[in-house]
Amino acid sequence: MDVKSVVAVVTGGASGLGEATARTLVAAGAKVSLLDLNQERGQAVAAELGPSAIFCNTDVTDDGSVRSAIAETLRAFGAINVAVNCAGGGMPAKILGKGGPIDLAAFNKVVQLNLMGTVNVIRLVAEKMRDQAPNEEGERGVIINTASAAAFEGQIGQPAYSASKAGIVGMTLPIAREFADIGIRVVTIAPGLFDTPLLAILPPAVKEALGQSVPFPKRLGRPSEYASLAKHIIENVMFNGTVLRLDGAIRMAAK
Repeated sequence: MDVKSVVAVVTGGASGLGEATARTLVAAGAKVSLLDLNQERGQAVAAELGPSAIFCNTDVTDDGSVRSAIAETLRAFGAINVAVNCAGGGMPAKILGKGGPIDLAAFNKVVQLNLMGTVNVIRLVAEKMRDQAPNEEGERGVIINTASAAAFEGQIGQPAYSASKAGIVGMTLPIAREFADIGIRVVTIAPGLFDTPLLAILPPAVKEALGQSVPFPKRLGRPSEYASLAKHIIENVMFNGTVLRLDGAIRMAAK
């Protein structure tokens, strides 16, 4: 898919991986709708990106909120042919901690945001993509999801986060197979340790140590590197139904 013809919705677009992806796509000629709950930051990023970007205050776990964002995007740009799901988060907690069994509501909150939020956006954007004319390759859309190395080597204290990201990995192929007949590709990126707002609260020395744990390059990943891969996936029609690890060869230790 030619990036210059792309209209993308990017969840979590106000910061981190989502913001970097939005900036990369707009710089390449795409139009982007930033879906995020951080209204102040989202509006600022959209204003900086200019007329090729809009911001939609969106809760990805809410049906009506995502429908509203999609409708606003269609009013602004007339189509949606790419979705990049970057919205997510985590909460460290053991299944059986010092305070007793893990709180089910807290566990479910992580699953709802990471897994169900991704499903919600996929189902609603795919409905719109299906009704659009295909390009010369027969493509109607590209959906890129964000998993994590934790989907494969979850650490102690990460059961909710790992489960939610493993769910994204597990649904990639069946959804890609389902959407093949209508020309929508589905690909998941599984980042390792990246310098995003999730790590911003850590002291510099801790972040440096985390970076040194990566085999090569010995540093944290840069959001621009995720964005570069997302752009290539959009451009390369043979990427479909697969999960791509973007992690410097790291394999997470137990703790």
